[in-house]
Amino acid sequence: MNIGSIFIESIKEFALDSGFVQLSDWRYIIMIAVACVLLYLAIAKGFEPLLLVPIAFGMLLVNLPATGIVDPAKSATEPGGLFYYLKYGKDLGIYPPLIFVGVGAMTDFGPLIANPKSLLLGAAAQMGIFFAFLGALLLGFTPSEAASIGIIGGADGPTAIYLTVKLAPHLLGSIAVAAYSYMALVPVIQPPIMKALTTKEQRMVKMEQLRPVSRVEKVVFPIAVTIIVSLLLPSASTLIGMLMFGNLLKEVAATNRLADVSSNALMSIVTILLGLTVGATTKADTFLTAQTAGIIVLGLAAFCVGTASGVLFGKVMYYMSGKKINPLIGAAGVSAVPMAARVVQKVGQEECPSNFLLMHAMGPNVAGVIGSAIAAGILLSIYGN
Repeated sequence: MNIGSIFIESIKEFALDSGFVQLSDWRYIIMIAVACVLLYLAIAKGFEPLLLVPIAFGMLLVNLPATGIVDPAKSATEPGGLFYYLKYGKDLGIYPPLIFVGVGAMTDFGPLIANPKSLLLGAAAQMGIFFAFLGALLLGFTPSEAASIGIIGGADGPTAIYLTVKLAPHLLGSIAVAAYSYMALVPVIQPPIMKALTTKEQRMVKMEQLRPVSRVEKVVFPIAVTIIVSLLLPSASTLIGMLMFGNLLKEVAATNRLADVSSNALMSIVTILLGLTVGATTKADTFLTAQTAGIIVLGLAAFCVGTASGVLFGKVMYYMSGKKINPLIGAAGVSAVPMAARVVQKVGQEECPSNFLLMHAMGPNVAGVIGSAIAAGILLSIYGN
């Protein structure tokens, strides 16, 4: 065989091995387009970029043909792809609790401690979880699958991932994308619901300034919550425990350095790893299904119901308090911290520019984080193996 023939054969082999030749399935082309759209929304529109960029890029990589990035190990001398190993942190339920450590280190529970009644608003906003759960059962999903779908209504990505890995890992890609997409769309989804369920007079209510919270209260709170919740609901202890551990690091002056690492370096690293590996679960052949479409619809319904139930319970508290509580703060009961609280602030100031609801909304907002973790624990204790 002459040099020319060898060169031509090499070119043919190169062409046949390229991804362009193997990109024959239209579903993968659609998934690549979806990944690019998500990247655009995250980068250009600022929709939850810290999580949406890693998830969308993981989605992009896994749907590009012949990369081998998720291939399992064939033998001791032929290792698997990068995501094959990184996914163990997700599959074993390690990444979400570590993210909760960082969330806790960034969370101020002061508004909740100062106004314990806001815990009720956080609980009310979890109604979306059980609404979607029942809806999923009616659509033919198994109880474990329905529980994983329902948790989307809590608007808490790490909790949704943690519960889904435990109960319905085959739905992880669809549920994670739905959960984080709706979290990113909080400023779009919530305001119309909030305005439809409240009057102008109610939206203009100015609330009294919260009382100062002592350092002792802030230190005792995470310890007390961990003990009480873990004894009442052991299945929720992992998420609640890590959340409260991170918060304790923040509130104890001697552990400020650990809190800084948890809320910055650790949080950033785990977010990257979790986002990429979650995105890697969205291969076209398992993601583009009627089941995924049902999950996305149910997730939207859950989020809307959670927002509405929070606002409606806020109206109950509005009347019971003698019209001293602005019902808008109930919308912050979903767990999208602090975005939901900022939306409350924005909607309130549209009616009354001198109205400052942010700190009042942070109470239900952080209560929602606790509430969604407890709801996940309840579902896990009932439907877990």
